[in-house]
Amino acid sequence: MSKKPALGRGLSALLENAATDITSNTIGEGANNVVGSVSSILIEDIETNPFQPRTQFEKEALMDLSNSIKELGIIQPITVRKLGYGKYQLISGERRFRASQIAGLKEVPAFIRIANDQEMLEMALVENIQRQDLDALEVAFSYQKLIEECDLTQEQLSERVSKKRSTVANYLRLLKLPAEIQLAIRTKDVSMGHARALVNIDDEKKQLGIARRVIKEGLSVRQVEELVKETKEENTLNIKTTKSAPSNLSFSQQKIQEDLTDFLKTEVVLSKNTKGKGKLVIPFKDEKDLERIAELLGL
Repeated sequence: MSKKPALGRGLSALLENAATDITSNTIGEGANNVVGSVSSILIEDIETNPFQPRTQFEKEALMDLSNSIKELGIIQPITVRKLGYGKYQLISGERRFRASQIAGLKEVPAFIRIANDQEMLEMALVENIQRQDLDALEVAFSYQKLIEECDLTQEQLSERVSKKRSTVANYLRLLKLPAEIQLAIRTKDVSMGHARALVNIDDEKKQLGIARRVIKEGLSVRQVEELVKETKEENTLNIKTTKSAPSNLSFSQQKIQEDLTDFLKTEVVLSKNTKGKGKLVIPFKDEKDLERIAELLGL
């Protein structure tokens, strides 16, 4: 009976053991599983990939794939790396792996690779980004993880994933959106096109307001782009008006300004000079909005 390896000898001593060596060309001394080959591996010996960017798997799609596997088997092997002691970790192919479990398979064909954690992270993320139907937010999280964990610039990342730098930047900007909008992206109630338009608004409340209209009214991307444009123009007008007007309104005047804003549903601006003269600015988006305001004023 062979002795158990002594504890506390360090990683270098562990890697000297052929049974656990993740840097050798063969897996296990005298084993038939060779790195770089496709081998049949017990499902119970495979653990899922902690770096997997996909967090949601559609049950119906998994069942369809499971039924296909029952009839035809796994056509494309999964990819794993050896952990040691006959254990493996999934690099890519988690949908096939999960579907195989549902199908009741005991073994799956696997392409065996050698990879350290950083290499595995990069392989898993890049492969999944390129080959899986990830939603826009999952792609954004994957890009961000690659940048942080692999210490990449956006330029280097764009080369890794074969995308334009502007495309990478657009995905990363999605992570700045409020959680409610991010959830809507995950559920596909808000598309990538809608989201790209919304990130151009700095005001979170206005972002949420337009996003909710997208879900409720089914606004097109073009309609959202127009709303964003109007919002930005309105903000510019408000900023200019605020800068040109002295902030010397009394409490009652400020209250009038707020009440008019609430009543007319537009950012009313009241201003006055040192002599007491002033002006009232009531902005409108278009002809229809002007008619709405006029009707409220009884004109």
